[in-house]
Amino acid sequence: MGPLNLGRYQVWPPVVLAPMAGITNVGFRRLCREQGGGIYVCEMITTRALVERNPKTLRMIAFGDDEQPRSLQLYGTDPEITAAAVRIVVERNLADHIDLNFGCPVPKVTRRGGGAALPWRRRLFARLVRAAVDAASPAGVPVTVKMRKGIDDDHLTYVEAGLAAQDAGVAAVALHGRTAAQRYSGTADWDAIASLKQALEVPVLGNGDIWEADDALRMVAHTGVDGVVIGRGCLGRPWLFADLEAAFNGRPERRLPSLGEVAVTMRRHAELLVDQFVAGARNPARGERDGCTDFRKHVAWYLKGFPVGGELRRSLAMIESLAQLDDLLGKLDPAEPFPTAALGQPRGRTNSPGKVFLPDGWLANRDDDAVPEGAELDDSGG
Repeated sequence: MGPLNLGRYQVWPPVVLAPMAGITNVGFRRLCREQGGGIYVCEMITTRALVERNPKTLRMIAFGDDEQPRSLQLYGTDPEITAAAVRIVVERNLADHIDLNFGCPVPKVTRRGGGAALPWRRRLFARLVRAAVDAASPAGVPVTVKMRKGIDDDHLTYVEAGLAAQDAGVAAVALHGRTAAQRYSGTADWDAIASLKQALEVPVLGNGDIWEADDALRMVAHTGVDGVVIGRGCLGRPWLFADLEAAFNGRPERRLPSLGEVAVTMRRHAELLVDQFVAGARNPARGERDGCTDFRKHVAWYLKGFPVGGELRRSLAMIESLAQLDDLLGKLDPAEPFPTAALGQPRGRTNSPGKVFLPDGWLANRDDDAVPEGAELDDSGG
């Protein structure tokens, strides 16, 4: 297979890091980019917050000097606000690629008609995507769409929405092979991803249950997709992107880092977060503490499957400085081999399927293109 084509950008290997709230900030993206190539997407930005110049949102739109292309995901429900947000991105040169979020299954989003609920209203969906593409295309900024199969098994939208997005001029469509009702449970439907690939002419990206590099190769073989989207599989394992680069280049090597090598990666991750937070802080000490606090959530993912005692795990998840982290990492057994039993296992959020909360009457009229009341979120990051 060849490179993933997104407008004027050719991406090799054809790998995309999915935006994850509180995860895919500048520090984490740089850590992943040090492992292998691809596109690494910033945390989700809401169109309303961008248009209103929300200070927190503007701080979140940050990229490394060598990040290319700079990729930004936008969440919106109003075509006019979305177009205004895209124009800001273009005019201020904030990003090189824009992805639109139609995959979020969180109740606070779907109960307002946003995220994974919105493609059901097909005319509104098409209008919103076209508004974004029309605002971005004069500057040559490619727009892509990320979505789920539908609301639930009785309300599937992915092929129709994919065709509408293609007609609107998107550069690619990504499909997470689950419905909103599935959330992150069960098994991703790779057959649905294959069906979408067969239906569209623009590139299609597959997302769901890629825990190892060889899963990506299996997905490509099974579905024919032009690239893969990596989410939870890289949590605590940024070296997955090194494995993916090797796999797509036909090389057999896969990383199984010892606990000592994992500790080096943990230290690098924390250091990058501290650099990020210090750069945005008036007080360097406060920046270091904030960076270390942000790192805490990653500790359990890095140590998954390793025989590390509960007290040491708890201490690592409470660090306030790099010196503390260095002291605690020194207590790990560097020779401990990687726990191969953890390979291929789900990481991050795993929950049960559940009811999708929707606005009253949402399912009654698919051709109602009115913007759902109160659906625009004023906080970015998810």
